[in-house]
Amino acid sequence: MAKESVNFTKANLEQLAAPDTGRRYVHDAKESGLVVQVTPAGRKTFQLYKKHQGRPVRVTIGTFPDLTVEQARKRAREIKVELSNGENPNDKLKQQRQEMTFADLFNEYMERHAKVKKRSWQEDQNQFDRYLAPLANKRLSTITRQDIGTLHSRIGKTAKTAANRCLALVSSVFGRAIEFGLWESLNPCLGIKKFSEQSRDRFLSADELGRFFQALEQEPSSTARDFFLVALLTGARRANVLSMRWSDLDLKAETWRIPETKNGTPQTVPLVGPVLEILQARRKATSSFFVFPGKQSASGHLEEPKRAWKRICQAAGIDGARIHDLRRTMGSWQAMTGASLPIIGRSLNHKSASTTTIYARLDLDPVRGAMETAAAAMLEAGGK
Repeated sequence: MAKESVNFTKANLEQLAAPDTGRRYVHDAKESGLVVQVTPAGRKTFQLYKKHQGRPVRVTIGTFPDLTVEQARKRAREIKVELSNGENPNDKLKQQRQEMTFADLFNEYMERHAKVKKRSWQEDQNQFDRYLAPLANKRLSTITRQDIGTLHSRIGKTAKTAANRCLALVSSVFGRAIEFGLWESLNPCLGIKKFSEQSRDRFLSADELGRFFQALEQEPSSTARDFFLVALLTGARRANVLSMRWSDLDLKAETWRIPETKNGTPQTVPLVGPVLEILQARRKATSSFFVFPGKQSASGHLEEPKRAWKRICQAAGIDGARIHDLRRTMGSWQAMTGASLPIIGRSLNHKSASTTTIYARLDLDPVRGAMETAAAAMLEAGGK
């Protein structure tokens, strides 16, 4: 079969079709030995093929588009120099794999991928610290599917969702190791079945809202009290409310512009009357850059008001509720007061391929109306 060759450019590589089975190898017409391997899943990996001491050598360089064409060509030339000097990069990698522990690999994953690509990288670190200690000091070559399956089962006895998140994280770490050329075997997470998860639909009922508002009035921290009310009455994600900045608020237009949300898109949130009153009072009382400042936090804003949440739920006699359920409460009360699904989706910034075009045509007036109706119903139910 004739060697497939094209001039590597970003556009040409983006257009490479994935094979139905096996691997597709496309050679660079400009840099000899540089190849892109395309898998059926569409993953594209730069590799260098060259003879070394009479034997063919394949060296993994990195994935496209994480690595640009020019970066891949530069690295290919560097590897050629190493080979001409009698050094085989694969020998170094083998030695590195023999010495590397899972903790070492996780640090590579964090520095080269998570902190660069993920806004939620701190969640990965928290999962590692809390659940993955049994793997931390193991050499990569000694970690088996059974090790990971046993750990997954152990975590799943008390927290099935957490177990599945950990399994996904370990799989991602090994997947990146393959891309980085630090691991050449199969991903040891393959074949481990996740626990089935029940979709969470918890929200505060009318009776619970009454007790919730009463408990809020007793909360000693005004910052926590205001935070929970704003989270409830905007339906925004916890992280966005925690990091709310005065510069993103337009109190005259009664809007809050969130530059980037969890799904990667900006969001404009209508500010209903009770929220405006809270914000106007806080504006007079604080000179902080953030609406909810954190006195001892590295970020400068309130970080994890879990203690206050626990106090409020205990005082209100509310069991099994999480802070994120405040967001779900706004959506649920919008539905109960007659808002359409597109309106709810727009107000909560849900991203769906089938409804994105509908969301794009909606203006803020019906969204504001639905949120005001839901907010009024919640406040009335709570005796406010």
